Amino acid sequence: MSGIGPERTAALAAKVEAFVRDTVIPYERDPRRDHHGAPTEELVEELKEHARAADVLTPHILPDGSHLTQRETAVVLTASGLSPLGPLACNTAAPDEGNMYLLGKVGSPDIQARFLKPLVEGRARSAFFMTEPDGGAGSDPSMMQTHCHQDGNHWVINGRKTFITGAQGAKVGIIMAKSDDGACMFLTDLPHPAIRIDRVPNTIDNSMPGGHATITIDNLRVPADQMLGNSGEGFQYAQVRLSPARLSHCMRWRGACIRAHEIATDYANRRMAFGKTLIDHEGVGFMLAENMIDLKQSELMIDWCAGVLDGGSLGTAESSMAKVAVSEALMRVADRCVQVMGGMGVTADTIVEQVFREIRAFRIYDGPTEVHKWSLAKKIKRDWKAAQAGSGVA
Repeated sequence: MSGIGPERTAALAAKVEAFVRDTVIPYERDPRRDHHGAPTEELVEELKEHARAADVLTPHILPDGSHLTQRETAVVLTASGLSPLGPLACNTAAPDEGNMYLLGKVGSPDIQARFLKPLVEGRARSAFFMTEPDGGAGSDPSMMQTHCHQDGNHWVINGRKTFITGAQGAKVGIIMAKSDDGACMFLTDLPHPAIRIDRVPNTIDNSMPGGHATITIDNLRVPADQMLGNSGEGFQYAQVRLSPARLSHCMRWRGACIRAHEIATDYANRRMAFGKTLIDHEGVGFMLAENMIDLKQSELMIDWCAGVLDGGSLGTAESSMAKVAVSEALMRVADRCVQVMGGMGVTADTIVEQVFREIRAFRIYDGPTEVHKWSLAKKIKRDWKAAQAGSGVA
């Protein structure tokens, strides 16, 4: 990736940050929310129109269709994340950002024209159908139970999916299913009569339009040319998407925690207790100091992993390390912000309590901390065995 260079990246990030602070943040009190507390489609479309007018819609994808480097993307997505509404307004939110990256990398020209173009233009939302209920694929994708078989020039898909972010209201679906050859990945238009939303549960987070739905797929027929690649290559393409997508989560939520830290810092410098401002009490001041440390360490971890991905590696181990380190560090930051603000920190009067909830969910989404640690431990064992074999040690 060649990117646009540090100066243009800084200017673009500053433009995105100014838009989020000046235009998006005032919308945080907008009452247009669904019964799960997520912003309505009407609100999201209005924000996108503002972003389009400000020339900050989908800023991580250049007019020629190429992407910023991962390091450049980190700066821009962090700026968009300063408000929970920022990624929705700027079209940098999950799952769309990860889906755009995947289709831009491996989609055929026809797939890109039909499915990718409306996503990049902010005219459609998408959903990624991978996780399953009832003993199916989750942290272990090899357990996939949704199956597919070829019927003439179509593939027929049956199964159930769960925690499918944004499925309600999405126009583009990417579905993973298992054939006799292995995992496959398909594109389909949404809504579709063969794809039924069974329920959308209330969850601890509510920043994503459409929530996290449970889905039944009943004899969905997909034209063969809407398969990504070939039968059995689905896991390969999933890794193309998941490694940078994990890192993008880290970028956006770091932006949210920077904002929460700003709010907590302002509160601690204004609130008086026992004859002095809160920040002058070591118990409070030290928490804010620890926030600075965790935010900086998160920035460095993101930059390191982004460099690996920019170097051409899938970076599976690196993205696992970044996901664990950053999500755990940001959870500490969000928790301290609530604690510093006391009663005010648990109210909806600021975004601090929402950031806390969203980061708590982030520790699970895209692989829980424990699964990533387990994966890294397996790598440590493999590397040790390889080193032993190479040294001739029995």
